[in-house]
Amino acid sequence: MTYLTKVRQCNPLIHNITNIVVTNFTANGLLALGASPFMAHAHEEVADVAKLANAVVLNIGTLDESVVKSILIAGKSANENHVPVVIDPVGAGATTYRTTIAQRITQEIKLAVLRGNVAEVAHVVGEEWSIKGVDAGAGEGNRVLLAQKAALKLGCIVVITGKEDVITNGHTTYITSNGHPLLTKVTGAGCLLSSIIGAFLAVSEVSEQSWLESVTEALAFYGVAAEIAAEMTEHQGPGSFQIELLNQLASVSPKILQQRAHIHQV
Repeated sequence: MTYLTKVRQCNPLIHNITNIVVTNFTANGLLALGASPFMAHAHEEVADVAKLANAVVLNIGTLDESVVKSILIAGKSANENHVPVVIDPVGAGATTYRTTIAQRITQEIKLAVLRGNVAEVAHVVGEEWSIKGVDAGAGEGNRVLLAQKAALKLGCIVVITGKEDVITNGHTTYITSNGHPLLTKVTGAGCLLSSIIGAFLAVSEVSEQSWLESVTEALAFYGVAAEIAAEMTEHQGPGSFQIELLNQLASVSPKILQQRAHIHQV
């Protein structure tokens, strides 16, 4: 049984503390996949929601002290209740505040997965890489080695997304090469991916290998959905692509995923 099948059968509850730009898109994407989104950020309830959830996804896209407090409360509750935590360090490296908060989260919360672009991941672990706003800039370096170094330093799975996605626990590393450039034209496509990763993680066994396999499948699945969405909306633009992406998150079957997934180990 694939992790995709398990998500659709189990309907895992995914607690998201995400940014105001992407909340609706993230919730709809999780629903389309077959997961159950819970978008809660109030200090008074996030510990309880995290305890109930099958995975917690923390996103620093729109930061303030209130959000930071919610993230730390939810993350620590998840840790105490053995709920896997995914962090999306949006824009780490763009400002000192954002970088400091991302690093603080990784120090105070035990992560299952860190997912970001190459610049974000680099700045979380104190490496230099140029960044433009919340997007990765041009940079020199080996993305695979950076991901492996970050995974070993943080003791979690690290995902660096881009034209090719790197997924590693520091010892075993996979590359997925599915996806489409239109993903970069839709705000929140990466944020939704982090929550999709949370959904796949939620239905996997609590083991390093199972987590790595589920996260890799999540990356391939999302990339295949994007490819088909682009094919279905050719010449129509990013608006149509965004809607069709939601459709494909609901439509891509395990058979289609197996036929189209491009995954290799390095």
